[in-house]
Amino acid sequence: MTIATRRASGFTRTRRLRASEALRGLVRETRVDPASFIYPLFVVEGRGVREPIGSMPGQFRLSTDMLAAEAAELSDLGVRAVLLFGVPGHKDAEGSGAWLADGITQRAVAALKQADPSLAVVADVCLCEYTDHGHCGPLNARGEVENNAAIELLARTSVSLAEVGVDMVAPSDMMDGRVGAIRAALDESGFAELPIMAYSAKYASAFYGPFREAADSAPQFGDRRGYQMDPPNVREAIREVAIDIEEQADIVMVKPALAYLDVVRAVRDSTELPLAAYNVSGEYAMLKAAAAQGWIDEERVMMETLTGIRRAGADIIITYHAKEAARWLRQV
Repeated sequence: MTIATRRASGFTRTRRLRASEALRGLVRETRVDPASFIYPLFVVEGRGVREPIGSMPGQFRLSTDMLAAEAAELSDLGVRAVLLFGVPGHKDAEGSGAWLADGITQRAVAALKQADPSLAVVADVCLCEYTDHGHCGPLNARGEVENNAAIELLARTSVSLAEVGVDMVAPSDMMDGRVGAIRAALDESGFAELPIMAYSAKYASAFYGPFREAADSAPQFGDRRGYQMDPPNVREAIREVAIDIEEQADIVMVKPALAYLDVVRAVRDSTELPLAAYNVSGEYAMLKAAAAQGWIDEERVMMETLTGIRRAGADIIITYHAKEAARWLRQV
């Protein structure tokens, strides 16, 4: 029987293996697992706070006393890691709230580790939420971020988070040399075992808008294109990743994910280190908005999105869909 004859029967080998969900699952090349998700959390001052984020339906700003319930829900769903963003009550030109021993993120780390010691608590390390101007470090007389001053403060912040029990720090600022500075500071302070997940290829993206509402971190003037990456560039991402690896990053990241899947693939091909991709707020908000209008099947598009990020090469997905995706995966 010729190949043409076999195809005329309507059932090729590939087609036969699509006949049922059980068979499709057996030969599925890319799998999405809640254990590979990191769920972002926004933490604010106060007690009993569970404030909806208008541009991110289903997401909330939470006070530290609400985190134990959050940890229990995530554990039940099989999501074993969170990424913390602190929203302080006070801001200044340096962002000094970032490294306070009793700062908002430090208290959130302690609360989560007390609630569930097995939960992997990752803290975003940046100064933009803490500065009154919204940029990622102290400014010089020209209104530009002072790179070397910023990395000293980022290193100080990382040590303060290590001291309260964080499991990993994640510098997101895109200052030159910050991974090396953080690694040196952690080592010198007795935290040589603490890993760094570097936002290695973080683009100056328009997809961050809802996040800046959630974290109250929008720049008060100008933008961040002087230190975040230019969206058209791919080779630059590979260079940035290589620098972070040389400076001893343990995990590298591409942010955003969906408009940068080619970058995820290129980075995957350039390193064997674990690779994270951040499915950012704007990507989440677009899906939610379309679903609210009835234009898409929310669950299917969500899972197709997450599968695409994994298929491009990401080992870890930072996503606001983590809870919903985990629930959906439990049903199938």
